[in-house]
Amino acid sequence: MQRANADDVATVAESVARARVRRKLRRRVVTTVLAIGIVSVFAVTLMVGNTIYSPSEVLRVVLGDEVQGASFTVGRLRLPRAVLGIAAGACFGFGGVTFQTMLRNPLASPDVIGITSGSGAAAAFAIVMLSLGATQVSIVAIAAGLAVALLVYVLSFKDGVGGTRLILIGIGISAMLNSVTSYVLSRAAEWDLQQATRWLAGSLNGASWTATLPVLAAMVLFVPTLLVQSRNLTMTQLGDDAAGALGVRVERTRIITIVAAVGLISFATAACGPIAFVAFLAGPIAARVVGTSGSLLVPSALVGALLVLVADLLAQFAFDTRYPVGVVTGVLGAPYLVYLIVRTNRAGGSL
Repeated sequence: MQRANADDVATVAESVARARVRRKLRRRVVTTVLAIGIVSVFAVTLMVGNTIYSPSEVLRVVLGDEVQGASFTVGRLRLPRAVLGIAAGACFGFGGVTFQTMLRNPLASPDVIGITSGSGAAAAFAIVMLSLGATQVSIVAIAAGLAVALLVYVLSFKDGVGGTRLILIGIGISAMLNSVTSYVLSRAAEWDLQQATRWLAGSLNGASWTATLPVLAAMVLFVPTLLVQSRNLTMTQLGDDAAGALGVRVERTRIITIVAAVGLISFATAACGPIAFVAFLAGPIAARVVGTSGSLLVPSALVGALLVLVADLLAQFAFDTRYPVGVVTGVLGAPYLVYLIVRTNRAGGSL
């Protein structure tokens, strides 16, 4: 009898070990495929346009060689745009999945809870009312994103931060900020209106190294912070009490991850506007393709980067008119938001 029990335990342990190996293999394979996809679309983005350049010409430009025509078109126009697309998409992916994991709710993305609305309203005000330049607008947008995140956190704090409470407060603040944006745009002159509207749509047009480098610097600062906290962040999905019993300092982890996630979102938004639904979509897509075991930070960042690159490529060349990248991501994200709400309602769940 004891021998049979021992055999059963050994069989279960072996099955668990095999499942763990399969999950790790799946994660590595999918992550590699996503990285290859980013590199491939990145290369296509550099080669394709009004003038098509060969892979060898693009490679020479990237390596710093002078190539007639290509050095300007690829080096100064397409390369900063593609790098900013990858960086911003990764920032949105990191930030979105951080909130969704921490609050255990796929609706808890910066698009929904008001952070990007805060940056957008502040940027519109800076452009229309204050006539500030691009650098000043970026600073205002970053500060506003951080301020709105702090406001939502403080208003939702009551013996800890409840996910539903934070989401509902964030939705309310987002609605108010969108009203402010609408009012500001109604007062704008024609040129300011065009500039503000283009920025609010989320666009990589006019991308430059001046706009890209701050986003890369923010990633250097905040991404390691999130990765260090990834285990604690994953443990918070068990609930505050369970995570605390396992040694996680829940509020400390929450504050650190919120600051890092909001920093990434704010810098990306300041550089290219609030590209719609990338932060919202990246985490759920990553969970579907990688699986829900383990941290989704890196897979979500890769999905976000790939989403922005592909959407920008489609926005430039798939239609008769060139659109801002946020228009394409909005078309992709809005139906998923409706589907998610309907599915939750049918399952008898709540926010």
